[in-house]
Amino acid sequence: MGATGKPQRFESQHESGGKELKPLPIGKFCNQLCPFFKCSKNSLVFVNKVVKGHVQKSAMCRWIGDQCLGYKCQFAFCERKALLPNGVCTLAIRFSEGADDFLKEVEKYDIGGGKVKDILGRRTGRKDIYLE
Repeated sequence: MGATGKPQRFESQHESGGKELKPLPIGKFCNQLCPFFKCSKNSLVFVNKVVKGHVQKSAMCRWIGDQCLGYKCQFAFCERKALLPNGVCTLAIRFSEGADDFLKEVEKYDIGGGKVKDILGRRTGRKDIYLE
């Protein structure tokens, strides 16, 4: 209990005062330092290492006592369900040029009276692409 008599709320390490968390992929691959990267064994910790005189943040696994293997570990998962088995982050992949053709085809048939665009926007999480 706090001084006001209310229970204290402790923030996790990834919660930031009202800021929206963003994925941190390296190229198109998943990064262990991403705020959405998790370990089901709850053994992922972040440490600061000195490399050539510079401090770098590094992901360590308490379970094996070494650096985190990243997507190769069988216990690794993404909180947003964006981690593919080959290590690619789907939040980092951009739609190909064929997506425009697909949208034109959807408009041509006008299936569901415009509901299809809303469903696609919710499924992909990119509503701005489908808005005109």
